[in-house]
Amino acid sequence: MKTSKARNSEVIIGQEIIMTKWAGLEGTAIIASSKEQELLSKYTSSFVDRAKGLMDYISVAAEVKIAREFGIPSIYEIKEGGVFGALWDIGAASKVGIEADLRKINIKQETVEICEFYDLNPYMLISRGSTLIITDKANRLVDKLNDAGIVATAIGYVTGSSKRTIKNGEERRYLEPPKKDELYKVIKGMHNIGKESITE
Repeated sequence: MKTSKARNSEVIIGQEIIMTKWAGLEGTAIIASSKEQELLSKYTSSFVDRAKGLMDYISVAAEVKIAREFGIPSIYEIKEGGVFGALWDIGAASKVGIEADLRKINIKQETVEICEFYDLNPYMLISRGSTLIITDKANRLVDKLNDAGIVATAIGYVTGSSKRTIKNGEERRYLEPPKKDELYKVIKGMHNIGKESITE
């Protein structure tokens, strides 16, 4: 696979946004592996092992294959900056608005608790292994991904405004350009990985 920046033609107003797997996937696994002893001061070894085991889900090959079978030219792997960073980048690169529902973003309990332990925002934590797919075939694609054993949910859609927002019930917050990944607060010396679209 080669990678490229999002092109305007790839994102169309009205399309839905599908997210695969879980927010903070890779970041959770990295922290659990690097800070195991600290975490064991509060959590059980089975909890920490489950968090470390998220690294087993890091490949996106299966969802890329399925998306291409649906004729979708690119999907966006969520890397540094997490889900919020990836949503902002897609909107900014394609000059469109984004609206996503926080309650529809899947997240593991291990991620929630580890982020609480270190006071991190899980939605701004590196999530390599998770993807965003922009499509007008959301229902069919979600069903196909789920049938293949890949957790997938439609979390939002592309709008014609310039705003990139996250709603949580009646509350709304505006996304900002991604800053330093939350992982850097815990793990020093990580390389800048960035966010990419995966193309044919």
